[in-house]
Amino acid sequence: MAVIHRTTLSPTKLELLATWLPTRPWYAGSAGPSLVRSGGFRLDDPQGEVGIEFMVVTDASGAEPVPYFVPLTYRGAALEGAEDALIGTTTHGVLGQRWVYDGCHDPVLVAQLFALLDGRAEPQAQSVSDAPDPTITHSHTGAPFGAAVPRASDTPEGTDLPATGTTLHVNRVLRPAAEAPAGATGHVSGPWRTPEDVEVRGVFAEVRTA
Repeated sequence: MAVIHRTTLSPTKLELLATWLPTRPWYAGSAGPSLVRSGGFRLDDPQGEVGIEFMVVTDASGAEPVPYFVPLTYRGAALEGAEDALIGTTTHGVLGQRWVYDGCHDPVLVAQLFALLDGRAEPQAQSVSDAPDPTITHSHTGAPFGAAVPRASDTPEGTDLPATGTTLHVNRVLRPAAEAPAGATGHVSGPWRTPEDVEVRGVFAEVRTA
């Protein structure tokens, strides 16, 4: 079970993301985003070593606000071979220095995301310890995902995680949607709030047949 500490981060998550987001191929805004936290959830690392958070942030710097889905991992040491996925380092008021990664390129997060789709993991509240989050819906009708963790590929449309016969597509730019797209064999959906403080829902990730 992940423990949520009420403490400080320096720099903050939003400060790290404001520098990192414009470097992504799927970023749709200007070079200087203005970010607010809009929603998200967590998953637990079975080993209790890696923090796993799925954050929704909204960029209000352009003519229209744009929500982004940003899976993150927090580690107590650098992840070997993942230099390109490093968002930055921060000092946690309780845990000390933390390495923050784009979670789609972290094998611990990817394995737990597959476990969520297979019904082997339970979504947790973003800011409360030991509190399941019933607002996050998930389903998968295909064969269970294997133990192998695929290498992620970033595109202008999002991030793809290829599995046997399927691809898990992570939607980075979010759009309100009542349900998963036609033809998807699995999905993870949830809510976020607009700058007008209206709750909307959309698809965070979807399983597509190859």
